[in-house]
Amino acid sequence: MMGKGLYTAGILGTGSYLPETKFTNKDLENMVDTSDEWITSRTGIKERRITDSKTACSDLAAKAAINALNDCNMSASQLDLIIVSTVTPDMMFPSTACLVQQKIGATRAAAFDIEAACSGFMYSISVAKQFIEGGVYENILVIGSETLSKITDWSDRKTCVLFGDGAGAAVVSRVQQGYGIMSVKLGADGSGADLLRMEAGGSKNPASIMTVKNRMHYIKMEGKQVFKFAVKTMERAARDVLSQCEMDVDDVDIFIPHQANMRIIDLAARKMNINKERIFTNIQKYGNISSASIPVSLDQACKLGRIKNGDNVLLVAFGGGLTWGSCLIKWSKHDIGEEII
Repeated sequence: MMGKGLYTAGILGTGSYLPETKFTNKDLENMVDTSDEWITSRTGIKERRITDSKTACSDLAAKAAINALNDCNMSASQLDLIIVSTVTPDMMFPSTACLVQQKIGATRAAAFDIEAACSGFMYSISVAKQFIEGGVYENILVIGSETLSKITDWSDRKTCVLFGDGAGAAVVSRVQQGYGIMSVKLGADGSGADLLRMEAGGSKNPASIMTVKNRMHYIKMEGKQVFKFAVKTMERAARDVLSQCEMDVDDVDIFIPHQANMRIIDLAARKMNINKERIFTNIQKYGNISSASIPVSLDQACKLGRIKNGDNVLLVAFGGGLTWGSCLIKWSKHDIGEEII
């Protein structure tokens, strides 16, 4: 909802980090019964980034965090809180946010994780917004970081073509009134929990010889049902958050959707009558990186000069849970374009 607190919350800096190793559709052709043409036509993905066996979620998150802090000339010691959204934490506990806190030297900051799958960055931004507006904290680091390659079943051609690794971060702080995060809209539908899941590793199915043998520690997805949910939900979430601000689609300068499937993005855009020139996509290079998708895209759009001071920026995500979230921002920071890796 619209903020009516003591302060206005906005994004001062953005940063991202993508592993160097590229894993292309051609590489997948050597692993499963698929082809570059099949993957591209159905998803829009050409390649994705993959971490090595020694790199953890917190490592990617820390690098994205440092880039975001540098972007707004802020030191880690100035942070009051770190929120990490992830479904691939280093371990069940302690939180990945605590590990990031140690890695970047944010000794003053409280830290915790949020798990809302691909919608996690939207949920995290919403929490940060409330803390800033209420005057509880002044500077909050919000990170979406994922190493999905580590929970991807590389023998399942329905899912292994989709996912990649990466991290994105944003520094949320006080900004000038009239700018910043205007509204956030969140939602969930637990009746669809089985559509996108990892079955083992928790209290219901603790790790055992049986769970490993039955490949229960990998992502499972009912693709057709998720596709239908995603198209419907992206449109609804976008219109809901615009309605809260008494705005419509024509008022949006740039639309940054969760990068899950190019066909989903295209269908949702057509339903909302948003032309392609106003939509930012990078799915062809990175695939679906879950909660890192939105912050990585946001950072790259800034660095490429796609977002200008005063622009209305619409972020929309959906994910397992089922969950969804949308966020409308009046941008208050202009970045000079630079080459994206």
